[in-house]
Amino acid sequence: MQRQPVFNIPASVAAIVAALVAIHALRLYVATEGLDDWIVSTFAFVPGRATYAFDPAGVLAHLPRLPGQLATERLAIARYFLGNGSLQWWTPLTYAALHADWAHCGMNCVWLVAFGSPVARRIGGLRFLALCVATAIAGAAAQWALHRFDLVPVIGASAAVSGAMAAAARFIFQPGAPLGLGLRDSETVRQPAMPLAKVFTDARALPFLLAWLGVNLLFGLISQPLGMTSGPVAWEAHVGGFLAGLLLFPLFDRTGEASPKV
Repeated sequence: MQRQPVFNIPASVAAIVAALVAIHALRLYVATEGLDDWIVSTFAFVPGRATYAFDPAGVLAHLPRLPGQLATERLAIARYFLGNGSLQWWTPLTYAALHADWAHCGMNCVWLVAFGSPVARRIGGLRFLALCVATAIAGAAAQWALHRFDLVPVIGASAAVSGAMAAAARFIFQPGAPLGLGLRDSETVRQPAMPLAKVFTDARALPFLLAWLGVNLLFGLISQPLGMTSGPVAWEAHVGGFLAGLLLFPLFDRTGEASPKV
């Protein structure tokens, strides 16, 4: 009987995980405090800074104006992340490479391995990377749409991870589809993706979608007040990435082709 390897992670997924861990380790153990501040201000996504490029008056009108030390500190932070107001076009993607702490980074890596692996095996490494890029950008777009004057930086790969989870939901719940990480490509993995309408009626896919949405909304609302996170959770970005993965997956799918190398 052929033995399955203990770790059977596609190269594209492993590369993303290694990059995320390495970047966070460098920030934490190598970069000085000043350098890390520069990294965050340069590569995090700041919705208000994107808005400032075409609506500077709107952004300035939403700067903290309340009296007191807290408002003064918030104003200083807001002005720091606004910088010179120039548009940082790369940040809707690069924000996904930064994380607040090891728990944030580790959780994203674990879920990426769990759900990104079957997606990468199905569509191939390059297409999987493209899907991650698209869902990360979609997450930033969703965050901007709902908080366009906010000058709090957004970081984390959660939108891209959410996109991978949604993409997986388009095929892993079909009868006979492999759900285990140790399974290689098979005929069941090559089935056409579940139609979007069926995803919302399928007895296994729909509960998964509802559970994911409920957990994200709940975590976004209570995690900071309960001290579970050091800052607000950008759940809107998670939803944006998830919806992008759910809707755009057929554009990246390669059903019917030879099994891709990942």
